[in-house]
Amino acid sequence: MDLQDKRKPIPFISSFSFAVSGIMTALKTERNMRIHFISSVIVLVLSFYFSITKMEWLFILFVIGGMFALELINTAIERVVDLVTVEYHPLAKQAKDLAAGAVLVYAALAVAIGIFIFLPYILHMF
Repeated sequence: MDLQDKRKPIPFISSFSFAVSGIMTALKTERNMRIHFISSVIVLVLSFYFSITKMEWLFILFVIGGMFALELINTAIERVVDLVTVEYHPLAKQAKDLAAGAVLVYAALAVAIGIFIFLPYILHMF
């Protein structure tokens, strides 16, 4: 019998509360997470204001959800690297830089999608 078999399963509600706790921790401690949150609120307000289509809503919601998920993964990687070593190590730097790069790529995609969706609505106002 291995270690996995000896552990009691975590109740679903507990795992859900751990996840919410992680999100709240990221919002409280990570500046970029707060920036993404504020940006998301603005995008959601604009989406309601312009009455975007259902397909556009799907893209907006996927971009917002993906951005939060990727930022949470980036933060988790940073925490694990910090836990493993307090000294400078080139591989630790690479791990953090790679995770940050993934967030940057996705953020650029999110901006492009936002421009693609909202620019026609904004131009139509003028």
